[in-house]
Amino acid sequence: MFKRSIAALLAATSLAGCAVGPNYVAKAPPPSAEAPFIGGTLPAVSTAEPDGTWWRLYNDPVLDRLVQDALAANTDIRVAVARIERARADLRGSRNLALPQTGIEASGGRQRTSRFQSLPGLDRENRVVDGEFNVAYELDLFGRVKRGVEASRADLAAAQQDADAVRVSVVADTVRAYVDATSAAEQITVAKRTVDLLQRSERITNARFERGLNQRLDVIRITQLREQQAAAIPALQASRDGALFRLATLTGRTPQDLPEAARVRTDTPDVSQPIPVGDGRMLLARRPDVKAAERRLAADTARIGVATADLYPRISLGGTIGTTAIGSTDVFGGGPLRWLLGPLISWAFPNQEGIRSRIAAARADTQADLATFDGTVLTALEETETALSVYRNALLRKERLASARDAAQRAANVGLARQSRGQTDALDVLDAQRVLAQSEAEYAAATRAVAFAQVDLFRALGGSWENPQVAQAGQPAQSGS
Repeated sequence: MFKRSIAALLAATSLAGCAVGPNYVAKAPPPSAEAPFIGGTLPAVSTAEPDGTWWRLYNDPVLDRLVQDALAANTDIRVAVARIERARADLRGSRNLALPQTGIEASGGRQRTSRFQSLPGLDRENRVVDGEFNVAYELDLFGRVKRGVEASRADLAAAQQDADAVRVSVVADTVRAYVDATSAAEQITVAKRTVDLLQRSERITNARFERGLNQRLDVIRITQLREQQAAAIPALQASRDGALFRLATLTGRTPQDLPEAARVRTDTPDVSQPIPVGDGRMLLARRPDVKAAERRLAADTARIGVATADLYPRISLGGTIGTTAIGSTDVFGGGPLRWLLGPLISWAFPNQEGIRSRIAAARADTQADLATFDGTVLTALEETETALSVYRNALLRKERLASARDAAQRAANVGLARQSRGQTDALDVLDAQRVLAQSEAEYAAATRAVAFAQVDLFRALGGSWENPQVAQAGQPAQSGS
């Protein structure tokens, strides 16, 4: 009879493939989300597949090394990698539940019993040895363990995508800090050139004043404009220093350890070719935050099955072999030896309200995850379209300011030439110098804005990564385990 019961329980394990709870089906985004971008028709972009190592488009070896340093040493990435290891450990724990659970217990000592508890003629003091070996194997008839493994596997994939999202942010911040430092250096160069030009004009004005051809007020006005332009240089220098210090932190260094090569460039990096942006379908397949949201939805869907399985009996096959010896009895002899083998059944019934409340909570979690996924998809599209629009208009503004700067330069040159011949009023020359200084500063700021817009566009496009531990072998990172 006992053998038939065991055989029936073993046959019932075939039901384990029919895990309770909903089977996860990946949610498809709306068709319009996979369409070409509204801003994808710009001459400055292309619909080609974006490159995961997008920073190489700047063709700057110094920047390449800084990005690699950031990927290897940035503290935020180290935190994200540690969380991956935590999720991987949780997955191993979930998988372990599908294996037989074993345990050993042992104890030894001396005991003295009360004379009221001792049989006549027996010693009241004895040496006691007790040992036991337990084995239990859960028959996963309703998929509790299986769904738990599904949830842990999805949690691991979500943690890996979270780490990729951190990498996207760290790389973008590193490139932005580098651009900030170089553009500030370029703005300093422009400001110094403007100050030099104003000094030239000041010398001409002062010489004419000494000959009685200009008033003292003309000299004061040009001097005031020169000092005003010179006053902008310290603020730009502070901005550049702050960007360099930020760059050091992003690459896992102290400010003193930042390589000198990162400090010497004085022109703003630019991508000279059209930026590949792909389309909506490529974007959603690349964005790590979208993929992480989808994996969290899968994990919480599996947890509905974990909670639902508790509505049904939990059946395990268990066995125990042990020994208890008193006094000088042989602990491995037939007398002290004991054993137990049979099924163990645990079932929370009939009061299952607590279980049903956990099922309802798990379903609510999936509804929240679904809303988060939908919102993440919409945010990804919004950020990309916004970045494309900002980039397009930054380019247009830079083009217009280039024309304005060139015109201001010509006007200033003409004014200086006419001033040296006494053919124009000092106020006209001063006005031309002021316009040129403003145009130069605005153009330098526009160049910086274009570079920032490029970085923001790359950030919005997401990225694809290699596992830093296997990058040298050229093996792609695994999305799950």
